[in-house]
Amino acid sequence: MASDYKRVVVKTFPSGDADVSKETQYWKNFEFPVTVKEFGAVTCIDFNPRKPHQFAVTSSTRVQIFDPVTNQVEKTISRFQDVAYSGTYRADGKLLVAGGEEKSIRLFDVSGKAVLRIFKGHNGPVHVTKFSTDNHHVMSCSDDKSVRCWDIPSETETRRYEEHTDYVRCGTVSAASKDIWLTGSYDHKVKLFDLRTQASVMTLDHGHPVESVLMFPGGGMFLSSGGNYVKVWDALAGGKLLAAVSNHHKTITCMCFNGAHNRLLTASIDRHVKVYDVASYKLVASLDYPAPILSMGVSPTDNTIVVGMSSGLVSIRHRKPETDESEKTRRKTKLSRVSHRYYDRGHKVYTAQKGDLLIHKTPREILQKYDAMLKRFEHSKALDAALTTNVRIRTPEVTVSILQELIRRGVVKSALSGRDEKWLRIMIAFLKKHITNPNYAATVIDITNMLLDIYTPVIGDSDELVSHFRRLKITLDKELQYHRTLLEIKGMLDTVLAASQSVDADAQEDSAEVEIPTERTESGGIPVAMEA
Repeated sequence: MASDYKRVVVKTFPSGDADVSKETQYWKNFEFPVTVKEFGAVTCIDFNPRKPHQFAVTSSTRVQIFDPVTNQVEKTISRFQDVAYSGTYRADGKLLVAGGEEKSIRLFDVSGKAVLRIFKGHNGPVHVTKFSTDNHHVMSCSDDKSVRCWDIPSETETRRYEEHTDYVRCGTVSAASKDIWLTGSYDHKVKLFDLRTQASVMTLDHGHPVESVLMFPGGGMFLSSGGNYVKVWDALAGGKLLAAVSNHHKTITCMCFNGAHNRLLTASIDRHVKVYDVASYKLVASLDYPAPILSMGVSPTDNTIVVGMSSGLVSIRHRKPETDESEKTRRKTKLSRVSHRYYDRGHKVYTAQKGDLLIHKTPREILQKYDAMLKRFEHSKALDAALTTNVRIRTPEVTVSILQELIRRGVVKSALSGRDEKWLRIMIAFLKKHITNPNYAATVIDITNMLLDIYTPVIGDSDELVSHFRRLKITLDKELQYHRTLLEIKGMLDTVLAASQSVDADAQEDSAEVEIPTERTESGGIPVAMEA
């Protein structure tokens, strides 16, 4: 009976890829990116809050507005004499503000590209420009270390803060209050300002030059990024540090929320975008890009991700349209012509009722061809079935499992013997391909040795077989050379680590020594050691 035969257990090996979660699938579910080349590094990307959610790309001496459907440039704002920075929309989507190397801030009408206001007063390049929540003021941060507030109707400066001691390269306005501003500087400080006061109300030390800051919509918490760390602060608790996340290995340049504000996206010059769950700050997805990332934006609907890179590339990714559920259901329930349901359509079919005795038919067990051969003890044919093109290329683990079963049965030499030249070429090619794979190496090496023992007297009769074995030897020589190189590197690293540990131990001993007290001379000059 078929049930008496135990099938060959095909061993599974780790593929190196982590399980793909639904969250990862969601963030990977984008079409092939559309890439646009700009004239310089892309320093800012901002989406229009109003539909159809165009996005502004700031690069070189211009701000370009792209259509999110066609990915084409709708408008180009090029009223800058030098490099432009931070082109951002107002909440109503009608105005756009941008700074630049010219030390001034320009306000534009998006519909007509006209310059409505020019705010002058900064003494350095303006890298940050944002609209306040009331839409009547503009926030600006500059390399002159100042943070300023400008009144749009009167075109005058209404507030100035000069507390930072280095370049101020990031800032944002609270969505909960028009008076609360947050800034970050290269002096490692994050400052929270209230326009109703003359000085900052909170100062925190991030520990690295701050490249980006972000506030939650409620205003009670905010984030700062600098170095390869993202830190989460509780403003209501006096600036308490809630979490510190480090999944990038290079400087984080920008951050943003998704449309629902339940996911945090960070981008870095390590060419990766990381996605975090805001509830736990655990990494849930990662996206790769071809160049260091300087700016990033996500549409309010989460359907578009735009990333700007230092090479001038703008990557536009659109979410794939979802397949209609009715279409999916229709495909799944499509009746096959060989199904009994096809012949039963339109006829009355008896269904089991309560009290009926049901007799279940045991389905016939269908064995794979190599299992059928092994069941009949036809070991050579089983090996032939495991070496067919579909099996050995698509599922090499099946071929290796059959070889292990033949070794277990003690019939592997008889299965390998008596083969022709064509079969040997296929077998040697399989061994050459997988002999360096650590999952298969032990079995493959044993089979290689058996082939050499069996066919050494006749290998020289075929030039092709000699050539195949030479290529197999070259592969092994390269693998051995790689291992020697790795062992040398390991020895060097062990030496460096041992030296660093000894240096740390000496430093601790020196710090543990008692310092000799000193006193000054009567003239107040050089200190001298006290006599014992």
